[in-house]
This record gives sequence, structure tokens and C-alpha cells, in this order.
Amino acid sequence: MGGRLVFLLVATLLVSVSEELNSEGQYLLELKNGIEDEFNFLANWKSTDETPCGWTGVNCTSDKEPLVWSLDLNWMNLSGILSPSIGGLIHLNHLDLSYNEFNGAIPKEIGNCSHLTFLYLRANRFSGPIPEEIGNLSSLEEFEAYTNDLTGPLPRSIGNLQNLRIFRVGENAISGYFPTEICRCQSLQFLGLATNRIGGVIPKELGNCSKLETLYLFQNSFVGNIPVEIGNLKFLKTLCLYNNEFRGNIPREIGNLSLAIMIQLSSNCLTGEIPTEFGKIKGLRMLLIYHNQLTGVIPNELSSLRNLTNLDLAANYLTGPIPYGFQYLTEMSYLQLSENSLSGTIPQQLGRYSSLSLVDFTDNYLTGKIPPHICRHSKLIWLILGHNKLSGNIPTGIKNCKRLQRLSLLGNRLTGTVPSEVGNLVNLYFFRLNDNKFTGAIPPEIGNCTKLQSLEIAGNHFTSKLPKEIGELSQLMLLNVSSNLLTGQIPSEIASCKMLERLDLSHNNFVDSLPKQLGTLSQLEILKLSENKLSGTIPESLGISLSHLIELQMGGNEFSGEIPGELGYLSSLQVALNLSYNNLSGTIPLELGKLALLEVLLLNNNHLNGEIPTTFESLLSLVEFNFSYNNLTGPLPAMKLFKNMTSCSFTGNPFYKGNPFLQVPLPKSCSPAGWKPETSIDMETFKSDVMGVASPRVVKA
Repeated sequence: MGGRLVFLLVATLLVSVSEELNSEGQYLLELKNGIEDEFNFLANWKSTDETPCGWTGVNCTSDKEPLVWSLDLNWMNLSGILSPSIGGLIHLNHLDLSYNEFNGAIPKEIGNCSHLTFLYLRANRFSGPIPEEIGNLSSLEEFEAYTNDLTGPLPRSIGNLQNLRIFRVGENAISGYFPTEICRCQSLQFLGLATNRIGGVIPKELGNCSKLETLYLFQNSFVGNIPVEIGNLKFLKTLCLYNNEFRGNIPREIGNLSLAIMIQLSSNCLTGEIPTEFGKIKGLRMLLIYHNQLTGVIPNELSSLRNLTNLDLAANYLTGPIPYGFQYLTEMSYLQLSENSLSGTIPQQLGRYSSLSLVDFTDNYLTGKIPPHICRHSKLIWLILGHNKLSGNIPTGIKNCKRLQRLSLLGNRLTGTVPSEVGNLVNLYFFRLNDNKFTGAIPPEIGNCTKLQSLEIAGNHFTSKLPKEIGELSQLMLLNVSSNLLTGQIPSEIASCKMLERLDLSHNNFVDSLPKQLGTLSQLEILKLSENKLSGTIPESLGISLSHLIELQMGGNEFSGEIPGELGYLSSLQVALNLSYNNLSGTIPLELGKLALLEVLLLNNNHLNGEIPTTFESLLSLVEFNFSYNNLTGPLPAMKLFKNMTSCSFTGNPFYKGNPFLQVPLPKSCSPAGWKPETSIDMETFKSDVMGVASPRVVKA
């Protein structure tokens, strides 16, 4: 009996030992304790297992005594901290925790994982500095921790990592300087420090990283010159230094980067000329140097870059012509030269040999005609040529621009009519022809452009009626046809443009009454109808539904009848209410005193009578008003605008009589000769502005 008991005891002990989880499994369970596993991905991590080799995300060697060499937990929606127990996995070769919600510090114990070769922590919420112990990982080849909340300076110990090929820590809040020690990483191929707060200069020793292929330093606070030693990086394919504070010239040694595909130096303070040596980089596809202070001409040598697809030199101080050879760059897709001082003509074969997608030459001094073949390959999405000195007509080839989304030709000297083919531009959402010399009618085919959001054709010589097909533009948010010669009635169909926010029909020859349907445009913020020949009464509906309206301009028409009290319900009205120079009669409605945000009120040159309502005392935001040339009587209300007025404000203006806010009689130092105080109030010429100075002069608003 005793012998049997001993046997059972020994057997139990053996079973207990054989089922005990090994040490690496215990480290992993400690790791799990710090993790919040919302979707229970780690459910099979159990202490009753002998080894962790079958657990989710765990891979082991195939040895007799298997060891954990890989832990891959990416995209599991895990959160919590990375436990210091990670340092117990000393045989770990591969660790990937990417695209989770881990937070807290990267534990210094990770430096104990001496065999670690691949370390991926990207897209989490790790914070604090990268630990110096990272420099103990002598086998490390790839370290990616971009898109986290890391802070502090980069550890100098990175220089110990002689096998490091990829180091990416962009999109963090890392500060300090570029440690020169990084330049000792002779195997480095990809260095990504973008979108941080790193400052100082780029050390010239970076030129020693002879295997570097990609250099991302953009969106930091780097200063000083771009080091000439950057030209030693013979294998560099991508150079991105934009959004920093680099100064000085672009080094000519940049032309030694014979394998470069993309060079991005935009949004710095670079000066001097564009190096002709760029022309030596035959494989270059993207050259972006916009928003700098570059001067001189665009070098003709850029015309030899046959693989160039994207050239952006906008917002510099470049002069001279667009190189003639640009029209033969067959791979060119994006050409942006705006905001310079370029002159001469646009190469007339531009677009004939290349499938252009975007052309932007805005704000230059270009002359001549729009190239006729610019849409030859029907790939053009943006054509922006505004604020130049271009002449001639819109080319009929515009009908090929069926993918065109933005067309801006404003501020030129273009003539002729808008071709009916504009109706083929069914993807157009932004159309600007302002301030040219276009004539003729607006083509009704514009109604086919149903994606249009902004239509601006002000400042031309368009005649005839506004086409009713405008009502087909259901996505339209901005319509500006002001300062033309348009006639006829305002089409009621315009009320179908329910998304309209800004409508400007001013300075035309529109006649007859205003469509009541305009009052249904509930998104309207600005309505300008001034300087037409509109007549009839002001529709009450304008004051009922236009709750977003901040500016209403109706001056210089022939509106008659009374001012609708409903206008007082335009609670958002702020910029101006202008009803001047009409034939309005009756009293000023009390309800206008509810316009608490209103800054400018113009009621002058009408036939209004009665007193100015005392409710106007509530117009605390008012900075300018004009009630002159009406038949108003009675005292002025105690408006805030009058408080800074003194009798001296009226010196030389004997037309103001009996104003109760003036000292009567005026002090001798202010009284004009021959002026006599009177007790009656004459409001005929009363006007005031924010300076508190009244004046009898008439300013047509």
C-alpha cells in the first residue's frame, strides 16, 4: 500500500513539471496582463500550455527546445502598455505591434532583445523618448515607429547600429537636433524623420551614408544651408526636405544625384537661381520647389528631363519665359508655375504631346493665346491661367476637356464668346471667367454642367438674358454675374439652386420685379442685387427663410412700396443692409432694430417718412448708417454710434439743424460762420460713420 502511494506521488510530480509553461511563455503572459484585448484575439494565450508556440501571433524556432523568435500582433485593435517583460524574450528576432492603440513609453528593457532584427511599432500612441538602450540592438536592421506620440531628442546611441537599413520615426513630436551619430550607420538606406520638431542644421556627415536611397526630413524646423555633401548620396532616389527653414542656394552638387526620382524642396527660404545641374538627373520624375525665394529664369536644361511628370516652381520670383522645350516633355502631367513674374507666351504646342492633368500659370505676366491643344488627350483636370495678360478666344478644343473640374481664366484680356461646347464639361465644378472682355450671351448649355459649384463671370460684357438653365445647377453654391450687360428678368428657376450661398447679380440691367422664390434659398449668405433696374416691392419672403444671410445689397434700383418688417428677422445680417437709391416709401419698420449684428445700414435717397425708430438704440454693432435724402422727422434715437460725436464733428456742415446731441449753440471754435441754431430737426442730409463724423456728402453705395 505504501509503495503504491509513493508511485502516485512521483507520477503526479512528473505530470506537474511537464505541464508547466516555459519561461518565455510566462514573459508573454506578463505582456498580456498589460494589454487590453477588445476582440479577444489573445484568448488562446493560456498558462496551462507547455510552450507559447501555438499562440496567436507567436512563432517559434523548430529546435528540440523551441524558442520564440517572432511576435506579430499588428492590426488587432490592442491597447494598453508594452510591458518591460518584453526584455525577457532574448531570442526575439521580429516584433510587430503596428496599427494598434498601445500607449505609454517604449520600455528600456527592449534593449535586452539582442537578436532583434525587425522592430515595428508604427501607428500606435507610444509616448516619451526613444530609449537610449535601442543602441544595444546590434542586429537591428529595420526600426519603424512613425505615427505615434514620441517626444524628446533622438538617442545618439543609434550610431551603434551598423546593420540598420531602415529608420522611420516620422509623425511624432520628436525635438532636439539631428544627431551626427546617425551618420555612422553605413548600411542606412531609408531615413525618415519627417513631421517632427527637429531643428538645427543637417550635418555634412550625412554625405557618408553612401547607401541612402530615401531621405525624409520634411515638416521640421531645420535651418541653414542644404549641405553640398548631399551630392555624395549616389544611390538617393527620393529627397524630401520641404516645409523647413532652409536658406541659401540650392547646391549645384544636387545634380550628382543621378538616380533621383523625386526631389521636394518646397516651402523653405531658398534663394538664388535654379541650378542647371538638375538637367543631369535624367530619371527625375518629380521636381517640386514651390514657395521659396528663387530668382532668375527657369533653366532650359529642365527641358531635357524626358521622364518628368510633375514640375512645381510656383510662388517664387522667377522671371523670363516658360522654356520652349516644355511642350515636348511627353510624360508631363502636372505643371505648376503660378505666382511668379514669368513673361512671354505659353508654348503653343503645350498639351499636344503630353497627357496633361493640371496646368496652373496663375499670377504671372504671360501674353498671347491659350494653347489650342491643351486638352488634346482629354486628361486635363485643372486649367488655371488667371491674372495674366492672355488674349484671344477660349479655344474650341475646350470641348475635349471632359474630365476638367476647375477652369479659371479670370483677370486676362480674353475676348469673344463663351463657346457652347462648355456644356461638354460635365465634370466641371469651378468655373471663373471674371474680369475679361467676353461678349455675347451666356450659353444655355451651361446647364449641362450639373456638378458646378462655383460660377463666376463678373466684369465682362455679357449681354442678353441670364439663361433659365442656370436652375439645372443643383450643386451651385456661388453665382457671380455682376458687372455685365445682362438684361431681362431674373429667372425664377434660379431658386432651384438650393445650395446657393452667394448670389451676386449686381451692376447689370435686370428689370421687373424680384422673383419671390429667391426667399426659398435658405442657405444664402450673401445676396447682391444693387445697380440694376429692378422694380416692384421687396418680397417679404426674403426676411422669412434666409436665416443665414449676412449681407443684403439692393441699392440703386427702382424698388417701391414699404420696407418689409420681415427684414428685421434676418438675425444673421451683419455686413450690410443696403436699400439706398430706390423709391421706397412709408416709415422705417420697428423690426429693423432687431438686427443686433448689423454694422452698415443704408436707407438714403428714398422717400421714407416719419421718425427713426427708437428700437435702433439696440443696434450696438452699427458702425455706419446713412438716412439722408428722405423725409424723416423727429429726434435721433440714443444710438451708441452718436456717443463719440461732439459739436466739432460737424464743423463746416451748416446743414445739420437742431440735433439734440449737439451743443447748442456751437462753441465759437467750432461754429461755422453764419450758422444759427434751430429747434426743428432736418434729417434730409444726415449721415454718420464709425469716425463719428457727420457729412452732407452723398456716397452712392
